[in-house]
Amino acid sequence: MKSPRSPLYVTTLIAGAFFMENLDGTIIATALPQMAKSFGVGAVRLNIGMTAYLITLAVFIPISGWVADRLGARTVFASAIGIFTLASLLCAAAPDLTTFTLTRILQGIGGSMMVPVGRLIVLRTTPKDRLAQAIAYISWPGLAALVIGPPIGGFITTYFSWHWIFLLNLPIGIIALVLTILWIENVRSDEQHPLDWLTFIFAGTASTGVVVALEKLGAGDSRWTMPAVVLVLSCLSGYIAIFTARRNPTSMIDIESLRLKTYRLSIYGASLFRVAVGVLPFLLPLMFQISFGLSAFASGLYLLALFGGDFSMKSIVIPILRKFGFRRLLIFNGIIVAVSVALCATFTPHTPPALIAALLFFHGAARSLEFTCMTTLAYAEIPPERMSRANGFLSAVMQLSMGMGVAVGAVTLRLVAHASGHSPAHPPLRDFQIAILCTSLLALAPAIEALGLPRNAGAMTSGHYSDPDLEIRAA
Repeated sequence: MKSPRSPLYVTTLIAGAFFMENLDGTIIATALPQMAKSFGVGAVRLNIGMTAYLITLAVFIPISGWVADRLGARTVFASAIGIFTLASLLCAAAPDLTTFTLTRILQGIGGSMMVPVGRLIVLRTTPKDRLAQAIAYISWPGLAALVIGPPIGGFITTYFSWHWIFLLNLPIGIIALVLTILWIENVRSDEQHPLDWLTFIFAGTASTGVVVALEKLGAGDSRWTMPAVVLVLSCLSGYIAIFTARRNPTSMIDIESLRLKTYRLSIYGASLFRVAVGVLPFLLPLMFQISFGLSAFASGLYLLALFGGDFSMKSIVIPILRKFGFRRLLIFNGIIVAVSVALCATFTPHTPPALIAALLFFHGAARSLEFTCMTTLAYAEIPPERMSRANGFLSAVMQLSMGMGVAVGAVTLRLVAHASGHSPAHPPLRDFQIAILCTSLLALAPAIEALGLPRNAGAMTSGHYSDPDLEIRAA
């Protein structure tokens, strides 16, 4: 019988926490009209609660590794679950928009520590040769939550009340908190360094600016000047953060890890891929409702096929990785993902529902494999002493790029509609199709960047050796 502290039990626990955090972020969207009515405000004003949550994540995720090294991974992870669960209760009890926004900030503080520190625990407790399986195990619940969140939110809001969206977190959070205390060791780093305040301030400013600008652009604001200025200032702040990080060898932005091609791919090419993947669940339901005339619930059900595809890869990702290796998979599977996105642009109201569901299932399986490959490869060559900083920075980049999906999708659709002379509020089917085709180009980014990887990239993690001598040394 396995020990309660075995990697399998720990990974399962952290996967559950990831599911709770990701589900909370997606399930709320369908409840906004009912919440606005309850608070006595317009639905658009509720965006401040969602924006406050995203900004809190963007600011505090980069220092999660530093906090875990100081206080211990179990202490931080358990505290994060406790804060997130308590904040969920306070969100459900919020009497007005101001209180709700403050409780969402508190919830964001918990979420900013829960996901990256949970991933760090998995990285520290899992051997390199089992890392791909562990990453796949903790990744698919998050992907599933992105897909099933809106339908579940719609069901709860329709048949119960919006308060239950947050109350659902209570039993999950309490169970996760107890198991964290029982199963996870409180490991601290042997080497502790002072916080790099300059990099933290400038990186936090840059992340906040990006979130605010994209929220404005995604909301359909016709005035582009303010978001454009904020984006420029954010880029400047980000450049200063990198400059200060270069002067500090223990900065929270791990410049040394960025010199590794395997880690760099997960920062640059993978970010564009995450944006592309985040666009599709936004554009497809809109296209199904506006151009196909389907209900919101029926549109959301189509996306369940994506979840089926995600889940189907969980048990076979390791044999596939061992057979083909990271480089070949990232190249050829990346092309498959891009093609599957482009094929979604061929959907019409006359397309058989079974064909739509089959293609979305196939796309879900391919994107799940690509996500697992990119995330696992990022840590394949990172030494243990740099794992905290590398994980914190990558987690922040992942959060920002995934959050950009909706904004990029909205902006792309608006640009296409404007160029075609159509109303952005009611774009025709052709505009959706062009926007989806543009998105498919972003999905090619990791495949292109993977061309520069060596054939044996991440071989110790994947188990695929194209060099016999390397396989002998690994054995």
